[in-house]
Amino acid sequence: MNVITTFNTKRREKQIKTERKLLKEISIKMLQESVRKHFGYIKIQGGVFMQQGFDEACFDVAIEAYLLGGKASKFGYNGEGRDSVKQRCEQELKHFIDTLYNFWLYWSEMGVSNQADESIFFSCEHFVETWWSEGYEKGIKRLKLRLH
Repeated sequence: MNVITTFNTKRREKQIKTERKLLKEISIKMLQESVRKHFGYIKIQGGVFMQQGFDEACFDVAIEAYLLGGKASKFGYNGEGRDSVKQRCEQELKHFIDTLYNFWLYWSEMGVSNQADESIFFSCEHFVETWWSEGYEKGIKRLKLRLH
C-alpha cells in the first residue's frame, strides 16, 4: 500500500525543518540582550513582575522577524538585492512593528507624550528590522554553506 501525502503536508514539513535549523543559531540570552538594548528604558505598569511577560512578547516578535528574514534569504542568495528582498517582506514587517508598538503602548507608562510614543515606535521598528536582518544574514550564510 502506498501512503498518499499532499503537497501542503510536504511543504509544511520542509518549512518546520528549515525553521528548526535556523532557530538553532539564536539563544535566549541573545534575545534578552536585544530586548534590554532596545527597550531597557521603558517603564512598565506592574513593575518587575510584568517584565517577564514583556520579554516573552518581544521574543515572539523577534523570532517571527528572524524566521521571516531567514525564509526570504533565498531570494537574496539567488541574486536579488537586499532592499528588494526587504520590500517583499514589508507587509509582514509592518505587522510585527505595529503589533509590538501597540503592545508597548498598552502596557507602558507612556501614552501622554507624543514624543515618547514616537521613540517607542522607532525602538520597535529598529528591534524588528534588526532581527529580520539577523535572520536574513544567517539564512544567506546557511545557503552559501549548503546547510539548507
